[in-house]
Amino acid sequence: MNKLWFAGVLCAGVLSGCASQSSMSKTPQFVESFPKTGSYLPYTVLRHDLIDDKTHKPFEIRNGGYGSSMTGNPNQANQFYALTDRGPNASYNGDYGKGKIFPVPNYTPRIGLFEVEDNGQIRQVDTILLRRPDGQPITGLPNSPALGGTGETPYHVDGKPILMDDSKPYNKVTNPIKVDDYGLDSEGLVALKDGTFWVSDEYGPHIVHYDSNGVEIGRINPFKNDARDVFHLPEVFAHRRPNRGMEGLAVTPDQKTLVGIMQSTMRNPNKAAQKGDLTRIVTVNLETGKTEQYLYRQDKAQNSNSELADLNSHEFLVDERDGGFLLGGPDGKANPNVQKKIYRIDLNRGTPLSTVALSSSITRDASYGLMIDGLTLEQYTEKNGWEALAQKGIYPVSKSLVVDVAKAVSYPHDKMEGMWVIDPYHLGVLNDDDFATWSTKGKLEQKYLDGNTIDAAQLYIIKANLMGN
Repeated sequence: MNKLWFAGVLCAGVLSGCASQSSMSKTPQFVESFPKTGSYLPYTVLRHDLIDDKTHKPFEIRNGGYGSSMTGNPNQANQFYALTDRGPNASYNGDYGKGKIFPVPNYTPRIGLFEVEDNGQIRQVDTILLRRPDGQPITGLPNSPALGGTGETPYHVDGKPILMDDSKPYNKVTNPIKVDDYGLDSEGLVALKDGTFWVSDEYGPHIVHYDSNGVEIGRINPFKNDARDVFHLPEVFAHRRPNRGMEGLAVTPDQKTLVGIMQSTMRNPNKAAQKGDLTRIVTVNLETGKTEQYLYRQDKAQNSNSELADLNSHEFLVDERDGGFLLGGPDGKANPNVQKKIYRIDLNRGTPLSTVALSSSITRDASYGLMIDGLTLEQYTEKNGWEALAQKGIYPVSKSLVVDVAKAVSYPHDKMEGMWVIDPYHLGVLNDDDFATWSTKGKLEQKYLDGNTIDAAQLYIIKANLMGN
């Protein structure tokens, strides 16, 4: 691949603010002086009045939280945007069913703009709260069932449900449990050259278009009756596994096509199907709404794909990770074999599912998508293997290892969820610190990487050959 051509692709795509094609072959100054051990993002404290159930001492819930996704500022090479998810939360099984504790129930998911200074220090330049079309801030609370909600009940830290009016008793009709149909568990981020953003999430999944001030101006999801939609995803994406929705989002260099990846195997058609190693990629043409689907084969069943970054119109970086901690994490179980890898994938070397010919064996279902012998692709692959799928003429996208992040920087975090293509030879990686919180059996506590170190959002810059040769 020609270096100047590749630089021009980056210039047209992720790093569109560069002055010329040849300038992008130069390494930015901040990369040269960036600490090999990484650099921390600044944070504020959301609350510090809760007691850690293990230490019996107060702990901090931090904001923080910027790490669910990242992308370069297309108009300034030393800046990047980073995304939070729905806010601090913990799994909880209460009197009103399984759900989540939200210790900051009115938290608004947000985009942060950060600048890397020449000495490697990171400062926050701006905060963009995500807002409804009327300008009101959204929350991270779950959606209603009609729009992808899976029945997660939101709870306060005292175990009481979050209600429409917390000052009054629960009533199913007049004072129900609070949901937010604009609420997002935001996980994927694209920054366009015009200053707008696309954000994908784990609830719908929804892909929402926001203006430069964070106000919603468009939406894409698999729900045909959602009047807010400008386009629709295939209905099969409504079968996402809870808390493992559309984690990664990218855009092609011409900024005409969104590309999203699901975190893990979907519940298609049911919960029994979610334990495989097949994840789905979807492309959405932003001019016509036309979609296409591809398959990705994970290294291990139930791994996570948490980020996408574009290299050109058909090649992308995708991360694949497990949930382990190199140094032990809150549970103290060190794992030297953690998986935190970044692969290069090529959509042109996978089968577009719309091109698969139908037959007595291969059919299409409006809800479950392409089916083989009455089984969804998730079921068929789990039962018969990828070789059997290949015999039907269906192949996953190709993948080749770019960097093993755990080995490259002794990566201590469980979640590798942000990627920033800086230049053809350097990649930024950012973790999701979960607002520095963890939970054990529904009890909130501080999140540690080992016995002493609190997890925090940390940017690493890694040398990697992104040229593909």
